[in-house]
Amino acid sequence: MIETPRPPDRTAPRETRLRALDGLRLVAALMVAAYHYGGRGGEVTTAWGSSPKDQFPTLSGYFAYGCLGVQVFFVISGFVICMSGWGRPLKSFFASRASRLLPAYWVAVVLVTAVFALPMVAFKAVAPSDALVNMTMLQQPLGVDRVLGVCWTLWAEVRFYALFALCVVLPGASRRRVIMFCAGWTLAAAIAQASKEPLLDIVLMPEYAPFFIGGVGLYLVHRDRRDVYAWGIVAVSFLIGQHYAVRSLWNAADPNAFAHRTTLGILLVVAFGFLAVTAIALGWLNRVNWRWLTVAGALTYPFYLVHEHLGWVVIHALHIGLGLPSAETFALTVASMLLLAWLMYRYVEKPLTPKLRSALAKAR
Repeated sequence: MIETPRPPDRTAPRETRLRALDGLRLVAALMVAAYHYGGRGGEVTTAWGSSPKDQFPTLSGYFAYGCLGVQVFFVISGFVICMSGWGRPLKSFFASRASRLLPAYWVAVVLVTAVFALPMVAFKAVAPSDALVNMTMLQQPLGVDRVLGVCWTLWAEVRFYALFALCVVLPGASRRRVIMFCAGWTLAAAIAQASKEPLLDIVLMPEYAPFFIGGVGLYLVHRDRRDVYAWGIVAVSFLIGQHYAVRSLWNAADPNAFAHRTTLGILLVVAFGFLAVTAIALGWLNRVNWRWLTVAGALTYPFYLVHEHLGWVVIHALHIGLGLPSAETFALTVASMLLLAWLMYRYVEKPLTPKLRSALAKAR
């Protein structure tokens, strides 16, 4: 069926960098860092020498909501991947995604493996064989121990890229095709949830699909704010997404929970993610155009990769080793991870990403 030509859209966005989106990326990464440093138990307790609830009696309950920064990331990812894949051939799309993810990821795996292998570090290192598998980014489906705790989200991202590439980029992006992709994935994910088939669950990701789909819908809104189908995609995605977030993260009935998240609190954080990207899509934050936000966006990915595990080492060194108070330790740990992220951006991503992209784009 030939798509009926639409009249020129006077609201269509010009191809400019959305720096507010870069800022939102960093906000989401800092949310996750707050969760990993002060909003959960586990190995971070070893770093602090006691539960983060003892270190942050008031804030730890709020930090517990920081894990929802991942859902915010997924909404942003849906928006960005649709924007970057529109009008791009499959090889170029693959080269762009691979070169964006892999250089910093490889360095992060090597760094964390090397630091955890040091005798003075109190945390257990992954076996050498498992560390090598981690270089493929397929450790999650292969059941191999993870070097980076956050890499499970990359496995979700990779599956989203594959679905989008096969269904939209390969045949060629168009408004109708993107709408059908969103509608088809939403329905298929619901069927996967109902069928309880593990294979369908792996491929279609019912728990995370609404956030990616919502971001894709918001890119359609960015192209044409009058598109009722796009708004419908966003609305349905939010309604389903908040359900999965509440179902997986609401834990008021668990007496052993680190912190009891409320249904309203979870819903508000999910709504924040959708509303923030909506504001960017509609151009309401175009004035938030400071150049430093571009750098902030560039630091987000390497910061996200290294902050958790290497952050434990820094927390232990500052708080237990040097006896610094909790607040100062928290702030200095975040600052040190941002500095490391800048070094990775400057000396790894900046030189290697364009070279890898060019090599992959030219390869037969």
